[in-house]
Amino acid sequence: MVARTRHAAHFARAAELEAQAETVSQYAPTLVPGLLQTADYARAVIRTGQPFSSAAEVDDKVAARLGRVRDLNNPTTPQLWMILHEAVLRTPVGGGLVMANQLRHLTALAGTGKFLLQVMPFSAGAHAMAEGSVILMTFAEDPPVAYVESLHSGQLLDDPAIVARCQRSYDAARAVALSPTASMGLIESAAEEYAHE
Repeated sequence: MVARTRHAAHFARAAELEAQAETVSQYAPTLVPGLLQTADYARAVIRTGQPFSSAAEVDDKVAARLGRVRDLNNPTTPQLWMILHEAVLRTPVGGGLVMANQLRHLTALAGTGKFLLQVMPFSAGAHAMAEGSVILMTFAEDPPVAYVESLHSGQLLDDPAIVARCQRSYDAARAVALSPTASMGLIESAAEEYAHE
């Protein structure tokens, strides 16, 4: 019998590690990361990406995705540092109300003290993370790992030299992203635009 997981097979191990991590740093070029998605946003992403799934399958996938979301006020949850490309804010997933609520959710999370968010503006042009996405995870006693993903596949990287290169690229990207304060202003402005559509 095949073991079942609520996550895609290529992401299952990364999801386990994410739950154990002390820090999670992620660059997302196109969508709000699953860890930060609202139910309506997750449903729109899943329904669009998997149009032949039944309503029950979509509900199960949404529940699995939301199961990764933890209370950021809990001292056992990792500190999060996310860089979202401005395209994430400007791509209307699920319609105006869904986007407004999702973006407001991000600004609320930023107030927890365990979540730092930056936006990579279109004006930055090419940057160190322009060719992909990454999740970097650090642990109390184990070496750091990186997870890279593409359509229907992903790879967990634990080679120290490659993980270090991923970290350097991430650091270079966050150096040219908007400051957290400027990022919040841009997200709040985008949320208002969606709310008035």
